[in-house]
Amino acid sequence: MKTNPLVSVITPAYNVEHVLEETIKSVLNQTYNNFEFIILEDASPDNTWQIIQKWAKKDKRIIPVKNETNLYIAENRNKGLLLAKGKYIVWQDADDISVSSRIEKQVEFMEQNPDVAICGGYLQSFNSTGLLDIRKYATTDTDLRKNIFKFSPVAQPAAIIRSSVFKIIGNYNPKYPPVEDLDMAFRIGQHYKFANLPQVVIKYREHEGSSTQNKHKIMIDNTLKIRKKYSKGYGYTMNFLDYLAYFATWCTKFINPTITMKLFKFARNVITLGVFK
Repeated sequence: MKTNPLVSVITPAYNVEHVLEETIKSVLNQTYNNFEFIILEDASPDNTWQIIQKWAKKDKRIIPVKNETNLYIAENRNKGLLLAKGKYIVWQDADDISVSSRIEKQVEFMEQNPDVAICGGYLQSFNSTGLLDIRKYATTDTDLRKNIFKFSPVAQPAAIIRSSVFKIIGNYNPKYPPVEDLDMAFRIGQHYKFANLPQVVIKYREHEGSSTQNKHKIMIDNTLKIRKKYSKGYGYTMNFLDYLAYFATWCTKFINPTITMKLFKFARNVITLGVFK
């Protein structure tokens, strides 16, 4: 590993002993190799830390970090940013799988498009039964901004971000769990452009039955708070359809989380039908 890697891959890891090794392998086997791999173990009750230590001995690109107390996702991301040396930050969730060319393709795009601060790509969902649907995203900044009040322009699990961005706009805000990435997207969009690659970059693991009604309501409430915040005085403007989406999102607080996700996927596909196929 070079002293100054171009890319810092950051993975917060909590209680993921059954899936972490597959994730680690997907990063280490990238076609691009000038990166450091920071894995932050978040005081897990299982063997997550032991697995990280084992792989750190095998590959010097891995930088193992152990938290004494559970910091949750936003503070882990911020801790990772403090440790990162790279020009680019690549977020890698501990239960997802990066396709082998992900970092190479994203770095190439970012190097060729200096006005873009954050770039994602398509997500291939999967679970214990196999591959599911592909979640597509528009690719241009103009198209992504059209629907920013309906859904995040870039999927955080697929994101690569210029590290210099955080020096301008600050780190992740822990007051909006688990949608601090949406708040970050709005902040990035005030100064920089969005983009997505028109290809799958992440295999996104869907956990059956993992979302409780209480967590679901917190997620919806914080999503609405963020949308309301950036609708006034931050350079964004909500239109009539955005207000309808706001109300529809509020209504989903009272619906089963599984049904809500199906409705969200359906609505998202309908809304973006004119943007891409």
